[in-house]
Amino acid sequence: MTRLARFFPPRCLLCGDAGARGLALCDGCNADLPRIERACTRCGEPLPVTGAGLPALTVCGACLWHPPPFTAIHVPFHYANPIDWLVHRLKFRGDLAAGRLLGGLLALELAPRLATAGIDRLVPMPLHRGRLGERGFNQALEIARPLARRLGLPCAHAALRRVRRTPPQMDLPARRRRANVRGAFVTGRVAGHALLVDDVVTTAATVREAAHVMARRGGALVTVAAVARA
Repeated sequence: MTRLARFFPPRCLLCGDAGARGLALCDGCNADLPRIERACTRCGEPLPVTGAGLPALTVCGACLWHPPPFTAIHVPFHYANPIDWLVHRLKFRGDLAAGRLLGGLLALELAPRLATAGIDRLVPMPLHRGRLGERGFNQALEIARPLARRLGLPCAHAALRRVRRTPPQMDLPARRRRANVRGAFVTGRVAGHALLVDDVVTTAATVREAAHVMARRGGALVTVAAVARA
């Protein structure tokens, strides 16, 4: 917690009460967030909760047959109220306080899981320069910055570039999303173990393509973190 936060603690962005754990979120609202109870550790797809006496599933059938180009994915929340509201506030209203909150929440949720993963840097999902010029900021970078500070890791915001402007993934049917982002990213040498950070994943086509480029052409080991699964 910063010195300023000690004297002026943040207020909850959702209800206005006093924030907790250095976040603009109170404990009550935190407890009500739409957490994903169980998900595939390779693609983040929610998995059914198994009954008593049955083995707990950790990897979905699709990933057993066709493993993604990243080692693991961590997505703690469903894209539902109020997480979707916070993401919308950040992306379309320029509310950077929402980005700080989302990054802080990711840090609280993921720090125990990443403690032994050997991550050495964060790489935010890039925007094409045209869209960046229109929006004025990269929402993935605004989430990655507080996450990097809380994890004590550098944020390599220039390690991955988006060189082809593509239609938004959410505007396309699932079968077209992989082709939509093919060839959209380039990278230099990215040795080590990178945490690729994004706001929302749906089919995971975008993070798959970015991780493929970083792993196959950049030489990096890639783990993915996103705020929510839509």
